[in-house]
Amino acid sequence: MKNYKVGIVGATGMVGQRFMTLLENHPWFDVKVLAASKRSAGKTYEEAIGKKWCMDKPLADKYKQMIIKDAENDAEEIAAEVDFIFCAVDMKKDEIKALEEKYAKLECPVVSNNSAHRFTDDVPMVVPELNANHIDIIPSQRKRLGTKRGFIAVKSNCSLQSYVPALFPLHEKFGVKDVLVCTYQAISGAGKTFETWPEMIDNVIPYIGGEEEKSEKEPLKLWGEIKDGKIVPADKPNFTAQCIRVPVSNGHLGAVFVNFEKKPSKEEMIEIWNNFEGPAQELELPSAPKKFLNYFTEPDRPQIKSERELENGMAVSIGRLREDTQYDYKFVCLSHNTLRGAAGGAVLLAELLAAKGYMD
Repeated sequence: MKNYKVGIVGATGMVGQRFMTLLENHPWFDVKVLAASKRSAGKTYEEAIGKKWCMDKPLADKYKQMIIKDAENDAEEIAAEVDFIFCAVDMKKDEIKALEEKYAKLECPVVSNNSAHRFTDDVPMVVPELNANHIDIIPSQRKRLGTKRGFIAVKSNCSLQSYVPALFPLHEKFGVKDVLVCTYQAISGAGKTFETWPEMIDNVIPYIGGEEEKSEKEPLKLWGEIKDGKIVPADKPNFTAQCIRVPVSNGHLGAVFVNFEKKPSKEEMIEIWNNFEGPAQELELPSAPKKFLNYFTEPDRPQIKSERELENGMAVSIGRLREDTQYDYKFVCLSHNTLRGAAGGAVLLAELLAAKGYMD
């Protein structure tokens, strides 16, 4: 695999920081450009980040003296210096859409962590183990944008990465009909730490703006299919969600209740989970977990502290599968929200796109 020059747009935010730790020694991707808002432009990264670095891993020396570019005003210069960008900016949705299309039209592919383009019907929203075929929409998007190389691809909402992977392989064989999910989401999903959000200590907030709508709609796009140059969302399963912020640094937990068209046995479900592989594993992508879905038999697992770092934070943990009085089954799922759910999921998507030739 060739080496690709990469830019991180939104490098000073939490997800941007996570990109930097993941790409520090990546075998395919070499970070050449860091970009952020006008406030940070012109400063070294070390100056701009100051005390805001919030990763457990220290800031790598290779990044400290890199001069930050202006994500908007320096777009042409950035696009000329890299093969593609990761985008994780904190802006209004319309502004993000315009910025990402600007880069794409500058013939610079965009792998986005943002939600702005998730429902643009020719933008693939991909979990590489589940719906890798959706990247086949890119030629249609390029035709709309008038580009040869440029395009936008996005990863899905971070909380979906915990429970949708558990449901996806069951649907083909047994028909997932109804899903109720309650997610318990870490504060890093809001770009916060306990130092910057002390109100979360010893507290639970039963509201995360826009999260329940995403949790109910986005799975249907993942389950959708390409028709006439568009990704048409599926009309089932039926999803309902409740999303709660809890005092945890990293890790999203989902409590899932599910009805099937054809009810499987518990043994059949666990066997499917334990044996499931997707294109990310088949292609042996660098960031792909060797074992994507991991079922725990202990009654008190998975737990956030012990399981969130499984397979470098890229695996999904499942447990407590049992029959329910109102649904066929209930179980819990767990994933690391800034690794599998955010930056790591985007890096894995970029690896898929590179392996399939879309970055060339």
